Formats: sequence, C-alpha cells, structure tokens
Amino acid sequence: MEVRLDTEKCQGHLRCMDIAPDIFDCDDLGYGVVVLSGPVPAEAVERVSRCVSNCPESALTLR
Repeated sequence: MEVRLDTEKCQGHLRCMDIAPDIFDCDDLGYGVVVLSGPVPAEAVERVSRCVSNCPESALTLR
C-alpha cells in the first residue's frame, strides 16, 4: 500500500503528523508532506488509515 498526499487540498492541519510522525512531516510553510518513500510498512497501515479518515480536507489516500 502507498499513501498519497494531494498538496492542492492540504490546509496544514497536520493531524497526519500527530498520528504518524514517522510517515508525515511538514514543509517550511506548515503543510503536510509524506516522508516515506515506497510502500507503507505493515505495522503502520492502521495508523495511516486513521490519518486518511481524520484528514478534514480529504487530502490523503491509501492505495
């Protein structure tokens, strides 16, 4: 599975960073970025799924 962040939708709430700081960070302007390259590790899938469902802008997808 891979996580994707739509930078056009992200408003910088950073809930993703609170839930999965090993997967998400913020840029210099305070918007979310995915720091993981490649597939989401099995042990992080549940947390990333929570990030997707908690994003108020629906900027995250998990495939």
